[in-house]
Amino acid sequence: MKILKTIEELKEVRNNITKGTIGFVPTMGALHDGHISLIKQARNENDTVIVSIFLNPTQFLPGEDLDNYPKKDEADKKICEMCKVDYLFMPDASTMYEKEEVLIKAPNKSYILEGASRPGHFDGVLQVVLKLFNLTRPTNAYFGKKDAQQLTLIQQMVRNLFLNINIIPCDIIREKDGLALSSRNVYLNNEQRQEALKISKSLTKAGQLIGKKEFDVKTIKATMKEVMNSLDIEYIEVVNKDFEPIDTIELKNTIILVVARFGNTRLLDNLWV
Repeated sequence: MKILKTIEELKEVRNNITKGTIGFVPTMGALHDGHISLIKQARNENDTVIVSIFLNPTQFLPGEDLDNYPKKDEADKKICEMCKVDYLFMPDASTMYEKEEVLIKAPNKSYILEGASRPGHFDGVLQVVLKLFNLTRPTNAYFGKKDAQQLTLIQQMVRNLFLNINIIPCDIIREKDGLALSSRNVYLNNEQRQEALKISKSLTKAGQLIGKKEFDVKTIKATMKEVMNSLDIEYIEVVNKDFEPIDTIELKNTIILVVARFGNTRLLDNLWV
């Protein structure tokens, strides 16, 4: 595995890859089994694998956890080596951004749900992802379904800007007890960790109701709230894959989204129906 720190290094490497498919996995580091699943899928499906680790400042709002976001560079390098990554791109902010930048404006649906409490967050996400796509020019790029709104916005950007990249959605990876893996799980104390299990339990309950042909969204949301009655719920929403609110479950076209707060930590999870 070769570690790249500069734009010039990455451009040289990319220009020398003239054959085969390229799989790309962009991350912010603090890699866990969820990231590993993306990297392994990229490894299985491509001739060359590029992973980026970049804690992107433009997607953090003032007062958010940019400075405290977990950093595990040495462990991350070892994980990438274990997963047989070919190239690991680890730039710093001054490498990726100039003092004055052309900005990317996310569409209106970026200001609902995650974007409602974090206005401008997805502008920063799309900005950095587009930069990384332009540098790596991958055949396939891998993103987790846990960040469902981010995934759909990246798919739209690729479609709208006519980028020749396949976006590969990857299933949520969970702990044995059901908690969705997240770099922010390390912020939870033992009591919060146990309480957080109610998030995945509520989604399991929703899935069971749908399996019994209960398609009324109000009923499903009310049942989920009962399961999570002790939590600080930021939102429970049911949308189609265009992120439009729906009143009735549409099989193969529905995402049930949950966010709950534990102190300063937000945890999100979802169920694709």
